[in-house]
Amino acid sequence: MTHVVTDNCILCKYTDCVEVCPVDCFHAGPNFLAIDPEECIDCTLCVAECPAQAIFPEQDVPAGMEHFLPLNAELVKGWPVLARKIDAPDDADAWNGVPDKLPKLLR
Repeated sequence: MTHVVTDNCILCKYTDCVEVCPVDCFHAGPNFLAIDPEECIDCTLCVAECPAQAIFPEQDVPAGMEHFLPLNAELVKGWPVLARKIDAPDDADAWNGVPDKLPKLLR
């Protein structure tokens, strides 16, 4: 079982979730975070910490966002582990809640 970062993290990239992760399973890309499904221990701590409400247990991923499970697994292979909180982008709050941001994902 793993957790999945979904669409609303794109361009928000709040890292509150990273700070509570006991196994450092988050990887940081240019404008998105991804969870390594091999490292995630399903502790659920990150879900409540995400200001963008973008993290879900894999069995609860909202309809239409199932593609984020393989996307997270793919992206972690090329992105570094992020083990500490960093500042969110200056315009993160403006992007929080904007739908359909996948085309804006930078790899």
